[in-house]
Amino acid sequence: MTSKYHRRFPEEFKAEAVRMYLDDPATTYAAVAKNLGVSSETLRNWVKQARKQQGESPQYQAPNSENEGLVGYDAVIAEENRRLRAELDKVKAERDILRKAAKYFAGETNW
Repeated sequence: MTSKYHRRFPEEFKAEAVRMYLDDPATTYAAVAKNLGVSSETLRNWVKQARKQQGESPQYQAPNSENEGLVGYDAVIAEENRRLRAELDKVKAERDILRKAAKYFAGETNW
C-alpha cells in the first residue's frame, strides 16, 4: 500500500538521475539525490535497478582486512590503495638505504 504522498517520477527523470550518479565516480548518492530533490535511498534503488537491467552486477570480492567486502567502485579504490601502499613502502626502503649510504660515505671522507 502506498501513501498518499508517494511521488511518481518519469522514466526519463530516473534515467537522467542514474546517469548523473554513474558519470562521476567521485560523487555520492546523497549529493546527487539532494541536487535532484529525491532521497538517497530512492536514487540507490534506481541505480541498482538500472545496473540489473543492463546486466551489470557488482563483482563480489571476498572480505579481507582492507576491503571488508566492498563491491564495485569501492573495490577498485581499495585495490589502488593497496598498490599505492606497497609502492610507498618500497620508496621508503630505498630512501632509508640512501640515507645510510650518505652517512657512511660522509663519515669516511676527512677533507
